[in-house]
Amino acid sequence: MKDTSSILATAKETILLESNSIANLANLLDNSFVEAVKFILNSNGRVIVTGIGKSANIANKMVATFNSTGTPAVFMHAADAIHGDLGNVQQNDVVICISKSGNTPEIKVLVPLIKNSKNKIIAITGNPESFLGTNADFVLNSFVEKEACPNNLAPTTSTTAQLVIGDALAVCLLELRGFTSKDFAKYHPGGALGKRLYLRVSDLINKNELPKVTANDKVTKVIVEISEKRLGVTAVTDDNNKIIGIITDGDIRRMLSKTTKIDELTAADIMSSNPKTIDVDAMAVDALDTLENNSITQILVTDSNKNYVGVVHLHDLIKEGIF
Repeated sequence: MKDTSSILATAKETILLESNSIANLANLLDNSFVEAVKFILNSNGRVIVTGIGKSANIANKMVATFNSTGTPAVFMHAADAIHGDLGNVQQNDVVICISKSGNTPEIKVLVPLIKNSKNKIIAITGNPESFLGTNADFVLNSFVEKEACPNNLAPTTSTTAQLVIGDALAVCLLELRGFTSKDFAKYHPGGALGKRLYLRVSDLINKNELPKVTANDKVTKVIVEISEKRLGVTAVTDDNNKIIGIITDGDIRRMLSKTTKIDELTAADIMSSNPKTIDVDAMAVDALDTLENNSITQILVTDSNKNYVGVVHLHDLIKEGIF
C-alpha cells in the first residue's frame, strides 16, 4: 500500500507541477510572440525548427504539427547544422531555435551562422538573457521554475513548456490562415482520423444491398427481404421510391411476440413512420452521430430528391474504423 500511495503521489505531483508551469506561460506571452506569428505568416519560406538534446525531440514534434496544419516546416538538428545541414536553410526561411538555457555550445556556434545568412531567428528559451535570447529577432519565454525531475535535472517541465509554445504558434497560424477541417483532411488521408474527415455516406452504401418493400407487401415478404439483405432492416417505400416507413428485425420480433397470424399483416401494419434519414452526400461521421444520438444501429439514406438510395449500418462505420 505504501508503494502504491507513493507512486500515485509522485505522479500527481509531476502532473500538477507541470500543469502549473504551463499555465504560467500565459503570463509570459508578450508582443514578441505576436510579431513572431505575423512574421511566419507573411514569410515566403519555410519554418526551420532546430534544437539539441531533448529540445531536438520537441523540435521534431513541432515540425510535424506545423506541417499538418498548413505551415511548411523542416527539422534541423543543431549539432548536424554546424556539420553541413545548415544548407537546409534557404533564403526566405525563418528559424525557430529551441534551448532551455540558450547557452549550449552548439547554439552559440549556430546562431551567428544563421544571422550571417540574414535569416530571422525565433528563440524559444527559458532564459531570455542568454546568448540565444539576446541574439534572436523574436524571443518566446518558456521559463519554468522547476523540472518535475526530483533532482531538477532531467528535462521534463521545460520540454513540456517548449511543446506548448510550439502548439500555440501552430494554432495561431492555423486560425490566421483560415485552415479548415477540409484542409486538415488533405494532410491526413490515412487512418481513422483521415476517414472521419473525408469518408462520406455515399462511400458506405455502395457496399450494401438495398432492402425495400411496399406498404401492401405481406409480412412474410418483409421477413425474407430483411433476411436476404442482411442489414437487419428494410425501408418501406411508395411507388415513387420515397420512404414512408422502416421495419427492423426488432419490429419483427416484437410482432411475433404479440401474434402468430402474420399472414394477415402487411408492412404498413408494423412499420415505423417518419424514420430517421441522412443525405447520401453527408459525412460518415455525421451518420455515426445520428446513430448514437438516437440509439439506433441503421439509418436510411436519401439523395437530393429524397429518393431512397441505401442503408448505413453501424457495422459499416466500425469496419472503417470511424466508431
